[in-house]
Order: sequence, then structure tokens, then C-alpha cells
Amino acid sequence: MASNFLRLRKPYYVESTINCSSSSDQKPVNLSFGINETRNQTKKRQAKEHHGRRSCLDSCCWVTGYLCTTWWLLLFLYHCCLPFTVGHEVPELMPAARLKREGLKGIHPVVLVPGIVTGGLELWEGKPCADGLFRKRLWGGGGFTQLLKRPLCWLEHLSLHNETGLDPPGIRVRPVPGLFGADYSAPGYFVWDVLVKNLAKISYEGKNLHMAAYDWRLSFQNTEVRDCALSKLKSKIELMYRANGNKKVVVVPHSMGVAYFLHFLKWVETPPPMGGGGGPGWCAEHIKAIVNIGPSFLGVPKAVSNILSAEGKDVAYFRAMAPGVLDSGTLGLRALEHVMRVSRTWDSVVSLMPKGGETIWGNMDWSPEDEHVCEFSKKRYFRFSPSDNNVNNSDAKQVFRVKDPVKYGRIISFGKAASVLHSSQLPTTVLKEILHMSASRNFNSSCGEAWTEYDEMSRESIRKIGAADKAYTATTLFDLLHFVAPKMMNRAEAHFSHGIADNLEDPKYNHYKYWSNPLEMKLPDAPNMEIYCSYGVGIPTERSNVYKLSPSNKCKHIPYQIDTLVDEEDGSCLKSGVYFADGDESVPVLSAGFMCAKGWKGRTRFNPSGINTYVREYQSKPPTSGIKSTAHVDIMGNIALIEDKLRVAAGATGEEIGGDKIYSDILRMSERINLQL
Repeated sequence: MASNFLRLRKPYYVESTINCSSSSDQKPVNLSFGINETRNQTKKRQAKEHHGRRSCLDSCCWVTGYLCTTWWLLLFLYHCCLPFTVGHEVPELMPAARLKREGLKGIHPVVLVPGIVTGGLELWEGKPCADGLFRKRLWGGGGFTQLLKRPLCWLEHLSLHNETGLDPPGIRVRPVPGLFGADYSAPGYFVWDVLVKNLAKISYEGKNLHMAAYDWRLSFQNTEVRDCALSKLKSKIELMYRANGNKKVVVVPHSMGVAYFLHFLKWVETPPPMGGGGGPGWCAEHIKAIVNIGPSFLGVPKAVSNILSAEGKDVAYFRAMAPGVLDSGTLGLRALEHVMRVSRTWDSVVSLMPKGGETIWGNMDWSPEDEHVCEFSKKRYFRFSPSDNNVNNSDAKQVFRVKDPVKYGRIISFGKAASVLHSSQLPTTVLKEILHMSASRNFNSSCGEAWTEYDEMSRESIRKIGAADKAYTATTLFDLLHFVAPKMMNRAEAHFSHGIADNLEDPKYNHYKYWSNPLEMKLPDAPNMEIYCSYGVGIPTERSNVYKLSPSNKCKHIPYQIDTLVDEEDGSCLKSGVYFADGDESVPVLSAGFMCAKGWKGRTRFNPSGINTYVREYQSKPPTSGIKSTAHVDIMGNIALIEDKLRVAAGATGEEIGGDKIYSDILRMSERINLQL
């Protein structure tokens, strides 16, 4: 049905031809003209009648096409013209050029590790509908054009097997190798390109610069099982180390790539067959520093809404403005249902779920972000270190004081009341009782083929899950997701864990499912290695959501959606059903900064060798796009961040580039978290 919407409709044109001849043939010309005129009038009348019979679908196709084209054009012009707008200061676009003039030169080999959805994917084997796409991009670069040409075929080939989490029969999609695979996420939208160009200015090339491509849809261990991606990365780092005069490697992961490389750190020193067999000391010998960009160490709350309803704030806003486009039965588009079918086959989505439970993310009445200011446009940032007197002065206290603290610990609330009332006023959410209804998850044959697991749930259980005045924390939401997405959660949780280790000496933590959770693994014994947490602050970032039951009760519809009608006055944390906290638009400060600010600071049970860690925050400044942007992906072109990375690659230590640079409330948040270290 989606293909009907995306099919190009051929407009009707009426052509009229007038034959001109000499003046001696005047009478025949007049006769011919009259006949042609009559025919033209007939054709025009028929075209007009046909136009009147045009379906609503045609009109919607044209209107949607014009709106999308106009939006993309304006966005493109905005990004192109932004540096040259009146009053906008244009700094040097290539900080590497200035640093090179100052004598800076690359010393350490650099490995880049892309995150989720930023690496390109290409087709190696497909179904008949994908003829002509061999080794063509399906994701990244120009691959998104296939979404418009053959949407259902495109979605089918991006899906993984629903039981194994690996390739479906007859389909093989693989990561695009090399720097080309992740320099641009789409034409005109850079990811790594700006950083790579700057690195090239200070002598980097193929010998000492590498992009660690991997299939971001898979669980981290499955990238090794299917593609030997971890083994290739180990071999590449060893080769670059030897080829560059035994210089240690600087690794620069971004977003989910941060968790992927954390998994690698444990894998590479673990004996085979589960690990890479590098042995103790491999990381200390080969790695100088890990410069994490936009790290999602402790997960992101918006991953929950993606699993629950294939939504985030942007989708919710669009649905509020045009409710019929995404899920209208009339248009037959149901885009979110298709997105959910595909994304629930990607184990990597579960890797982004919040880690640490209520200890980290808060409970029904408490969260580390209590006293957080939500009016970002008026919020004043203070740069401080743990010993800075600004932390305790009266002005700083006023900045972080609010009248009614937001209950961020309630990551999912059904109804606004469930997000604000004291827990004693809410009904107890006992999912155990609802789970007893799992026997009623019988497939309803009247719905035809089950698109999502919601089609296998009884209407009664759907209603009870979404009953008003119920809320779920970072602990109880896993019970919720196990009920609404059991296949995905059972498959993925064999590869990931989201808790806090009581005793890291327990042999169970030698299993790979714990290796990407910094609260359930120990950093390697590498006291001379450095770890940086580099991320943007000052941008409203999704922290929790207010949900409601969808108005439609039909088959093949997602039964829950973010309630965009729930709002508060200007300056509040709640906008269109989404509670915001400080972050980089995708990852909250809490997830990006906690491990470097406290969890790994000094010698802790998670960092027994005392690896030096640094918090490097980049404050959002207007305009919110371009070379000063600190948004999750845009920060890859931020000149201040690029300069820091270049200096580290040239041999500088964390202390030499300034140590901790903190603008947010991450130190206060960290102190409020009661975690055994």
C-alpha cells in the first residue's frame, strides 16, 4: 500500500496544434483551424472531467511531494548560506590549517568508529525486486533514493531475521568499507567528512587513518560472528601500530560506536573462542587514547519510545501537524508500522536502552536532574571543576532551582497525571498480573498477516497496558517491553545487559553480553591510556514521554503514541508530550558524562588501573547549526571539538588541552547518584 502513495502519477497534458500555411490557402486553414478547435475543446472537456474524478490519493501525493521538496530545498539553502548571513562571525573553517602553520603534525594513527545509522550499507545479494542494486548503497550516501523508488523492497532488504538477528534467507547487506562508507549520511549532510579533511591537513592518509566499518544493525558480538569485524579491527590497529613506528593508536568513536568499542576493549583481551586472544596488556600496548564523541554510555531514553511506538519527538510533532499522513488508513501509508517492523529486527536498538535502572535514571519520585532548568534560551552556564567555588555560590543555585521538579524517573507515563502526581497517588503498576494474560496473545485471523507483535496481542491487554495514570521507570519499563515486543527483547537480551554489577569478580561477567555496559565491566589494565567524554550541552534532549492510547483500534495499527496535546507554559520542561533535559539533542548529559565525571574518575571498581578520564563539553551557541553546533551529529563539524581531536592525535595529553571543561550540571547530577565505586 505504501507503494501506491509513492508511485509517481503522470499528469495529463492537452496539446493543440495549429497548422500554418500560405495566404493562398486561407480558406482551408480556417476550416482546419475550426476542426482542430472543436477537437481541442472536446479534449479539454474530457481532461476537465478526468481532473474532477482524480482521487484524494493523487492530491495528497502531489501536496506531500511539493511540501517535502520545498522543505528539503529550504533546509539545504539554510545550511549553505548560514556562515554568510549578516552578523554571523565566520571563523576559519579548517582549524587544521592554522594548527599546521603553528607546527602541529599528526603523530598517532587514528581509527574512527561510526555509530548507529551513520555507516553506509550496500547490497550483495537480494530478492528479484532489488535487481540492478548489486553493491549499490541501501543506506547512507545516495542509498535513500531507493526508499522513494521501491520502498517496500528497500525495507525488506534492511530487515534482519526476526529469530537469529542475522541475515534473512536470500538477502545479504554488508557495511560499506573505508572512509567513503561514513563521510556523509546523505548528500550534503556530513558525518565524518569535516574531521577527515582536517586530519588530512596534518599529514593523515590511508596509512595512518582508518574507518572501522561494521553493520550497525547487528548485536556487537554478531558483527564478529558474521563478518569478523572485531578481528579485522584488532588486526588493523596492530598493523597501524607497527607501520607507524610503534606509535599507539588514537580511537575516535561516535554515538553507539562508543559502546561498540567498549565491547571491543573487553573482547580483544579475552581468550578465544569468545574473545580475540590479545591477552592482558594488549590495550596498554596499542591504544593511546579513546576520544568519545556524543557517547551514549548509559543509553538514551528515546530508544524506549522507538521500540514502543516507533516515535521520537520529531515524529510526534509531525504526526500532530499532519495526523493523516503517517498512519492514515485512507492513504494506506502506515509508515510507522513499517518502520517498527524493520527496526524491531535490529538488535543494536536494544543496546541503546537505559542502563543502570533507577539508581542512574531515577525512580517514581526522584531523579539526578531534580532542580534542572528547562528554559534553555535563558539558562546561564557556568564553567567549573569539582573545586570551583562557582558550584556553591548563590547565583548558581538560582540557575538550577525550579518550583516543581520534573519526575524524570518516569520514562514512560500514560497520561499527564501519571507524570506529575506523587507515586502514592498512582495505582500500582503490576505487570506480573498483565503478563498472565499472555495466553490470550492469540493471533487474530481477521487482521490477516501480523505486521508487528501488537497484532498478536488481545485488545484487553493493550488497553490495560496503556491504562491512564500508569508510569514506568528504567527498571519496570523492561517488563513493559518484554510484553509488547517479546521476540525482540528475548533475542537481543542474549547479547546485552542493562544492570549494575554487584561483584565484578563474578565469572558471569566474562560473558560478552555485559561488555558494552560500563556498569558491568572493568576497563582494561592500561594506566597510561586516556578516555575522553566529548559532547554537546545546552540543547533540549528527550528524557521521558507522556503516552496515550491511539484513537484507532484497527488491525495493523500501533496502539500507543506520544500525546502531543500534553503541554505546559513557556519555559517548562514539557513540550508536546516530551519532557526535555540538558543534552546534545539525542543523548542526555547524564548518559554522556557520568562515567568520565564519576564512574571512572580515579581508581574505581570499574576502572581499577586508574585510567585518566576527561569531560570535554561544548556549549551550544547560536546559530544552532553549522560550525558552532553541538548537536549530536552536527558536532562532528564543530571547530572547537575538531581542534581538540587534532591536538590529541598530535600527541597532546588531556591536561595539555585543558583538562575537564564543564558547562552543564553533570557534577551535581553525579553526586546525587548513589553508586558503589
